[in-house]
Amino acid sequence: MELPMFYDQTEEWNRALLIYDAALKEVNTKLEILNNEFKLAHQYNPIEHITSRVKTPQSIAKKIRHNNMELTVENIVKYINDVAGIRIICSFTSDIYRIADLIRKQSDVKVLKIKDYITNPKPNGYMSYHMIVTVPIFLSQEVIETKVEIQIRTIAMDFWASLEHKMYYKFEGNAPSHITRELKECADIVSFLDQKMLAINEEIRTYSDDPMDHYREIVSGMFHSKIKDSYGSIVEDNISEEEVVKESVSENVKAIEQKEELIIDNEAEANVYSEMVSALQEKALKTKTSDKVPFSLFGGSKRKKQEMKANAQ
Repeated sequence: MELPMFYDQTEEWNRALLIYDAALKEVNTKLEILNNEFKLAHQYNPIEHITSRVKTPQSIAKKIRHNNMELTVENIVKYINDVAGIRIICSFTSDIYRIADLIRKQSDVKVLKIKDYITNPKPNGYMSYHMIVTVPIFLSQEVIETKVEIQIRTIAMDFWASLEHKMYYKFEGNAPSHITRELKECADIVSFLDQKMLAINEEIRTYSDDPMDHYREIVSGMFHSKIKDSYGSIVEDNISEEEVVKESVSENVKAIEQKEELIIDNEAEANVYSEMVSALQEKALKTKTSDKVPFSLFGGSKRKKQEMKANAQ
């Protein structure tokens, strides 16, 4: 179909840039939320940093012409899958697959293609995990599913890839054989380093794990499940505070007692568990008679409390 004479490629390209930029913001927001949740729930940050970019016009033109295609907005959108790109840098290889799985489980994210260069490195030694996904972009009159390429790699992998790219660019793809060979040896060292650091980290975790963390997670999970729907619902004003408190206590305790995953192995743990349930009941009932907000609820630290006490004196 021939386009009318008044059709403006520049206007269409600006619209495409708006859509790709919006797609990057969507994915960046998803990743930021996941990362913040990890820091809050597990005191662990699986993502070291994130970079994103829209491919430069020069790179797009080079790729289109390399494939012997006409440089049009239609061809760019249809054939170039990495116009919008995000790179996620992790600490360990286990984080890579964890993050990829969390992205895959997002209900509005559709995975189109995966290339696992960690399990199957490129001949030159390149390692990374690539995903091409789509996310919906809601415009004023339509919703557009937009492609984003996501690259996930460790710090060591990113270090090697960045230097290899600079050297490859300097030699215009024709690096001397001995440099290519040495770069491959460096890639093997990077792979060994990642495996070694992961093994050390796993061993450290066995020393630092608290046996009671399992029970704390269960109790915390019960509260999260209880209030999850409340974030998106409204409680009618005619429900009394006493009814709300009683219902909350009853359901929380019942849910904990019926939790199938909770296994009490010995009498000591059974006593701790009983104390936790009792504390839960007592804490919930106290909220009925007190309008005071706990200082720690909004992040008050122990040192801050001491400073306030000293100032009062």
